[in-house]
Amino acid sequence: MPDELRADKNQGTAKGGFTPSTRSKVKRLYERGHHDRETLFSVLDQGFVCHVAYVIDGAPYVTPTAYWREGDLIYWHGSSASRMLRQVKTGIPVSLNVCFFDGLVLARSGFHSSINYRSATLFGTGQALESEDEILAALEAFTERMLPGRWAELRPPTKQEVKATTVFVMEIEEASAKIRTGPPGDDEEDYALPIWAGVLPIHTVFGEPEADPRLDPETPLPSYIKNFRFG
Repeated sequence: MPDELRADKNQGTAKGGFTPSTRSKVKRLYERGHHDRETLFSVLDQGFVCHVAYVIDGAPYVTPTAYWREGDLIYWHGSSASRMLRQVKTGIPVSLNVCFFDGLVLARSGFHSSINYRSATLFGTGQALESEDEILAALEAFTERMLPGRWAELRPPTKQEVKATTVFVMEIEEASAKIRTGPPGDDEEDYALPIWAGVLPIHTVFGEPEADPRLDPETPLPSYIKNFRFG
């Protein structure tokens, strides 16, 4: 981790909220907006995949990638040959979004129909981890964040694998969450209409583990997989 970030990496959980600017303040339906760390981190810590937005030669790009959080720092990684990672490594500003689709909100009119969702958008500048020790520590943190106990069982990464992997860290400079929950909000006169209205919820669940066809049948299923729960 870059020295200027290392000392502060876990201080974010002890602070209040992020101060919004014109780029991060929620303007439309502002009552759904949140800038406190507790709300933002509750969204971020539920997910595994984010979308990173950036500009190359005046053209916008969005790239999905895996991520994880430590304090006010967000990490993501990918192939060292990735165009996105090569560009972000030059120090360009990026925006990162995580979003969950929680349900269809079925109102009595198309205008008031909506979706329930949780979304967090972050702004900052990515920095690449340079040393092999930093990259290995970050990859271990990522693996353990997904499945605690997994890293100790894995074959250690080779030097070539570490060389082929770029890990970025971004301090969250600004951030906002936007969340919609609850039933539809119809016009008062529409509530008397004989039209079904409500919410069709969506729940993300993991299925039963599916063993690799080449797995030795005597290999036991680890407890951290048996007991895994989303989030």
